[in-house]
Amino acid sequence: MPTKNGVTAVLAALTALLFIFSLSLGGADISWQDIIKFASGGEIDEIKETILLEIRLPRVIMAFLIGMLLASSGVVVQSVFLNPLADPYIIGIASAATFGAVAAYLLKLPDFYYGVFAFFSAAILSVLIFKLSKKGKSIATLLIIGIAFSSFLGAFTSFATYLIGEDSFKIVAWMMGYVGSANWEKIAYISVPLVLSMAYFYFKRFELNVILSGDEEAQSLGVDVEKMKKRLLIVSSLAVAFSVAFTGMIGFVGLIIPHTLRMILKTSSNIVLIPISAFAGGLFLLACDTIGKSVLSPTEVPIGVVTAFFGAPFFLFLAIRSSRSI
Repeated sequence: MPTKNGVTAVLAALTALLFIFSLSLGGADISWQDIIKFASGGEIDEIKETILLEIRLPRVIMAFLIGMLLASSGVVVQSVFLNPLADPYIIGIASAATFGAVAAYLLKLPDFYYGVFAFFSAAILSVLIFKLSKKGKSIATLLIIGIAFSSFLGAFTSFATYLIGEDSFKIVAWMMGYVGSANWEKIAYISVPLVLSMAYFYFKRFELNVILSGDEEAQSLGVDVEKMKKRLLIVSSLAVAFSVAFTGMIGFVGLIIPHTLRMILKTSSNIVLIPISAFAGGLFLLACDTIGKSVLSPTEVPIGVVTAFFGAPFFLFLAIRSSRSI
């Protein structure tokens, strides 16, 4: 059986290789030798150095950080709802964040407020879904609630996009998932919710494991389940909201990564899954962005389209398997 350290070592090696490969892709011819030389402190052509520092490296880092946010949030959301199909994208949290970000755009606010508006929208919906799902804890109930809210908010988002007018194409492209506009300022912004959410998940990792045993068991061990789950959902909403605000709707990362790692590691322990899922999520999203850049080059496939290509069949597989186990 694969071990935690073994999986981590493989992920680290794959990440290093993918970083180099992804940095070499683009209109300008930059070889992997140039990249290694640049990374080791050597001198390369000034134009190539500028392209790497200002365009390609921010994009690669942004894809990796967003993947970390989405995958770790997926682990937590599934633990909170005790539901294997709970994913921020599927249950509507990402749709709420998108609505908030588009509203901030309509109000012509600075970029940072996209994340703030997205966060409040996502947090409110997360708590509301949590309250409603408690009345019917089946997988079907959660999915129906999520689809209903996603459709409702999607209609408002589409109407808001229509009102934007000439710039609506930018919004549509952003909603499909795009990391190509990454820069160091946006990376600094996204690093804040990443550090805060990962730190909170780490400090609450034992409570997260207790929650997996059920509400009654957790309460008997002194955990205020209701309060803990609300806080976890709000922090998860923070992570999802800022990822949506800066890179648009990127689905299924929080579904694919936790499930795949559970199957590989044969464990549901959040102590193990949260850090490794974050690492694997970063690698997965970077791989999807690399595929999107190269498969129809020079045309780019939006990263959200690539993740949906992998995620939709995976979701269908999980849904069929879950229905058979009922």
